[in-house]
Amino acid sequence: MKFCNQCGQPLMQTIPAGDNRLRHVCSHCHRVHYQNPRIVAGCLPVWGEQVLLCRRAIEPRRGYWTLPAGFMENGETIEQAAARETLEEACARVRDLNLYTLFDLPHISQVYMMFRAELVDLDFAVGEESLEVRLFAEEEIPWSELAFPTIGRTLECFFADRRQNLFPVRNEALEALRAHYRPR
Repeated sequence: MKFCNQCGQPLMQTIPAGDNRLRHVCSHCHRVHYQNPRIVAGCLPVWGEQVLLCRRAIEPRRGYWTLPAGFMENGETIEQAAARETLEEACARVRDLNLYTLFDLPHISQVYMMFRAELVDLDFAVGEESLEVRLFAEEEIPWSELAFPTIGRTLECFFADRRQNLFPVRNEALEALRAHYRPR
């Protein structure tokens, strides 16, 4: 970031009064430009004993499998973002969304918030960001072809929790995620 989006003047990095970290501050109007983590919202869509996965048509990790997810937009709730991403990537409608996993990824300034959800019907298809969309039983999950550790960890938790029919909200930091997630 080099210029103020308020007045167009150059920005400088300084610690504003009452703050404790470097921020981009306008040298003219003194507006502080905060840079905060991005929220990734998504769904773990379930149909009976199967989950819906999408093969990515975009980078990063093109060709790898993922749960439908993406960046939250301004003006929407996290739940709305998760349902929207599922509709965009898998042309699938979901209901009964329940927050399930929350992953902190400070090294890339992201927070993943994944919801367990029930597919409304089997009317799903390839969306613009997907090469393929299909339902998988646990034994069919392409573990070595999953796009991101957050996806693998969400699926591992889900299948373990499903055996006990107990789905607590799980919150893990990247370090814990790396320690627990080992692609099969």
